[in-house]
Amino acid sequence: MQSETKVLMVVAFENFRDEEFSESFNAYKNAGMDVTVASIRKGTAVGMFGTKIEIGTTVDEVSGPDFDAVVFIGGMGTPSVRSNRRAVEIAKNSANCKVLAAICWAPTILAKAGVVKGRNVTVWNGDDAEYGTTTSKVMENAGAKFIDRPVVTDGNIITGNGPAAAAEFAKAVIAKLNGK
Repeated sequence: MQSETKVLMVVAFENFRDEEFSESFNAYKNAGMDVTVASIRKGTAVGMFGTKIEIGTTVDEVSGPDFDAVVFIGGMGTPSVRSNRRAVEIAKNSANCKVLAAICWAPTILAKAGVVKGRNVTVWNGDDAEYGTTTSKVMENAGAKFIDRPVVTDGNIITGNGPAAAAEFAKAVIAKLNGK
């Protein structure tokens, strides 16, 4: 893959899932892709297990359609991204990108953006306090069909169910970008 392939990764400023970010970021970079990491504010973002990322770009400064792939990383900080109007707009406006992907809790951002209706998806299956139900029900309530698998690809939408699926998730994104 050549460097003209542009990937936007969106992470929570606090409590993103470290290995979901690291596995994906490293895979995209190793594939020669141009990766931009954005969050809801600039500064040092910190993962659930202490990984630090310098964020120089906010979600207010990017547009999903400018990228070949938009990837939302999960973790306990997901609700802070999901409550950001601009982050949800990016998901909505990226529905026609080559790849729109989310892992762990982050597929609920795609649900809130209204882009999973009629799609097969997976998600970390746990309680979602904002919605008062499980994350799989959040996806179903958005019109998606929950599939209990590590990674699910449906058209250009790729979802992963958590950190154990991070490597497979990254491979699926790269394969889709390579037209496979």
